[in-house]
Amino acid sequence: MRALGRAALIPLLMACAGCTMPPTSTNLATFDPIYEGVETRLLDADLVNFTLSMRQARSPADLRSYGDCVAAQYALIRGYRFARHVRTNVGQQGDRWTSDAVYTISAYLPRGTHTLDAGLTVSICQREGIPTI
Repeated sequence: MRALGRAALIPLLMACAGCTMPPTSTNLATFDPIYEGVETRLLDADLVNFTLSMRQARSPADLRSYGDCVAAQYALIRGYRFARHVRTNVGQQGDRWTSDAVYTISAYLPRGTHTLDAGLTVSICQREGIPTI
């Protein structure tokens, strides 16, 4: 039975060979972020801007993970399977961090190194407690 389970994972892994996933938290006991929400703006048919903020982030990587989670869920809502990170600008004022991020969304695995399998990413985000929208 275990061999069948592993065999079923091979096509998934091959389909997402170029995908990246948000990093997982390593010390949840000391990491207690406050996710303050996101504004979404469609720039083009497949280009989306997310402005988000959070408090008590450890580094810009936490905002990138939050952005990845939001972009992945947005792709699923729009009926797409993938998202690709284009750029993120991060700012900090006290313990409040803001992020202005742009992603493309697509039905097929896009070219590039920062691609996300939307379904897989949303599952990881839910497990890690990162809001998806």
